[in-house]
Amino acid sequence: MFENLTSRPLPSLNALRAFEAMARTGRATLAAEELHVTHSAVSRQVKALEQSLGARLFTGPKHRLELTPAGAALLPALTAAFDQIAGAVRQVRGGAEDLHIAVNASISVKWLIPRLSRFTQAHPGVRLHLTELAPQAVSQRGADAVVRLVPTSRLADPLATAFMPSHLGAVLSPGLAERFPDALRAPRLVAQTHPQGWAIWAALAGLELPPSPEQPFAHLHFALDAAIAGLGVAVLPWPLVADYVKSGRLVAPFGFIPAQSGFALLAAPGVSSRALDQFRGWLKAEGAKTPEPPRG
Repeated sequence: MFENLTSRPLPSLNALRAFEAMARTGRATLAAEELHVTHSAVSRQVKALEQSLGARLFTGPKHRLELTPAGAALLPALTAAFDQIAGAVRQVRGGAEDLHIAVNASISVKWLIPRLSRFTQAHPGVRLHLTELAPQAVSQRGADAVVRLVPTSRLADPLATAFMPSHLGAVLSPGLAERFPDALRAPRLVAQTHPQGWAIWAALAGLELPPSPEQPFAHLHFALDAAIAGLGVAVLPWPLVADYVKSGRLVAPFGFIPAQSGFALLAAPGVSSRALDQFRGWLKAEGAKTPEPPRG
């Protein structure tokens, strides 16, 4: 009369966690770092989950995995469930003044950390914990919120708080600008975390990029440091380079163009605390201090 609920047990919880982390971060290595296991362990757990479900969850090469329809259907429910579990654990543990923020590396190094002393002075009771956010991730397990650059369409999300607009510009050192009167013919510095940056900027500027050698760098802040060192020209957001342009260490011959994106804080579902409210308000105040960029 009643179905035996033990006849079809749920898949392993570890396997579900491995899949959710891998799908959310986009790579087994990043999931492994988050879960504190090896990337081979993550891959084994995901394969075991696929066998248990009788369905493929990922497709494509290892360096560019995509979710199958089955994987895309499974991910949202798992993310919501694990977020709810993490929220319940935080409530039981207490410590409302602890604040865990995940942030993209370049924003952390070139914008957030140089300003953090002002936050700690204004809110000495908040214990802020920063972790690195994977380049394409919009959430991180255990984080109260993430800070990253997001498309303008995402800013309408109720959990999103925009705190600073984004403008894109091509920047290079004054010395390199003298060697290349046409900056577009200088060597191009490309951040692997934002490989489409040059194409996006060229489309916004209405320019056609001439042939030029490219040099890849892992992160935007690596490309920024390389531009300062005179190794080439890089396309970067204004907030990350404003101080260098104002001090004359970088020049922007084409000015900066409004981008279809903005810097935002994305709160984790169900997370609400005084510490998060204070950090959100501080971000908005700091973002408002950003000077207007030079226009082309």
